[in-house]
Amino acid sequence: MMRFIEAIQFYEFLQKALITSVMVGIISGVIGCFIILRGMALMGDAISHAVLPGVAVSYMLGINFFIGAVVTGILTAIGIGYISQNSRVKNDSSIGIMFTSAFALGIILITMLKSSSDLYHILFGNVLAVRPSDMWMTLLIGVIVLGSVFLFYKELLVSSFDPIMAQAYGLPNKLIHYFLMTLLTLVTVASLQTVGIILVVAMLITPASTAYLLTDRLSIMIFLSAFFGMISAVVGLYLSFTYNLASGATIVLVATALFIATFIFSPKQGVFWRTIRANKQKSAVS
Repeated sequence: MMRFIEAIQFYEFLQKALITSVMVGIISGVIGCFIILRGMALMGDAISHAVLPGVAVSYMLGINFFIGAVVTGILTAIGIGYISQNSRVKNDSSIGIMFTSAFALGIILITMLKSSSDLYHILFGNVLAVRPSDMWMTLLIGVIVLGSVFLFYKELLVSSFDPIMAQAYGLPNKLIHYFLMTLLTLVTVASLQTVGIILVVAMLITPASTAYLLTDRLSIMIFLSAFFGMISAVVGLYLSFTYNLASGATIVLVATALFIATFIFSPKQGVFWRTIRANKQKSAVS
């Protein structure tokens, strides 16, 4: 641990990696809460895969991949909504159609670029190779996402728990949905360098699910989820640096370990305590 702390003080690349990872952990945890409450885990997976062609086109044009990724992510979200609302095809099917086709197109474009090393980093992340521009872009996205959630917290809260009541209050549910999809796309793009396209959905879902097992209040859930995302990023980066492991995969495994521990030992929802309470009740009855 001391060697890691000393390395952070001396190596700029590790400082950038730590700052970027922490911000990604926080914003993934925050947006993940709304994603799982709305039952949209598959949408998170879809958006994360759909940004690949945008990344490829950005490389072709020589522009920042954030631009292409955001555009294709938002277009995919709009396409999914349009197909499900204007045909007999259900939402999960339209998600499957759009994200697989976008991902396939992205792979073909990357293959045409003949850049397998770039494809590997895009798919699996490489936080230790974060550039200053990527770090600042991630921080900017973090400010936008956190500021948006703070400003529109009540609208997101009501529409997530009771869409019918939200509509009765006059809230534009469709607009809120696409607004959330835009934030989800931004978080996905910010996560490309740290965990990569393949593992983004894990950072969106796992910390939020861990927090969900610990509280029934959304405000507390958001803070807990952000905390678990941040801890996963810091511990994952430490293990990745110390043992020369893939950074994205290590961060995700730490998040999964936190979920498993909570799943077993959570005071109210944990399997361990529920088993003990059930055994006590059986003993009392007998």
